Amino acid sequence: MRIIAGEWRRRPLVAPQGDTTRPTADRTRETLFSMLTSRLGTFEGLCVADLFAGSGALGLEALSRGAERCMFVEQDAAALRALRKNIANLRAAPQCDVRAGSVLQLGKATAPLDLIVMDPPYDTGAGAVALDKLNRLGWIAPATWISIETSRNEDIAVKGFTHESSRDVGKARLHILRPE
Repeated sequence: MRIIAGEWRRRPLVAPQGDTTRPTADRTRETLFSMLTSRLGTFEGLCVADLFAGSGALGLEALSRGAERCMFVEQDAAALRALRKNIANLRAAPQCDVRAGSVLQLGKATAPLDLIVMDPPYDTGAGAVALDKLNRLGWIAPATWISIETSRNEDIAVKGFTHESSRDVGKARLHILRPE
């Protein structure tokens, strides 16, 4: 695994030990960020959340491309170790807020986010559940973009959100959503 583009381009990332976490493949991440770039134009100054963060590859990719800060939420101990190591290796700590725990434990937002990227466990519906809760807690504004990675056979439908686009890449399906 590596950073695809930006300030940290080609820098390696470590993946968590074990098989609990499924890191987003470089090709899938490249496709996702191409989809997001065509909609956002730039990542400069964005406040991002990487939920079900694993190694943090999605959030670190956004920071490498110019995002201002990123909140990472992960509950698996091995994934948290890999995430913290990746942040340290990139010297990205000042831009990062790492929260150990479940996405569903997040409280009320102090400010909404510009971009939310999620890679929940496949075929669980966890992305839709998390999105609904984040919306009720004020993490999402009318201008927020949301990306959820699922398995190829899983669709996302959450009341109050428009499905902007989907793309299949390998075993993954990438969904881009917007608040209605």
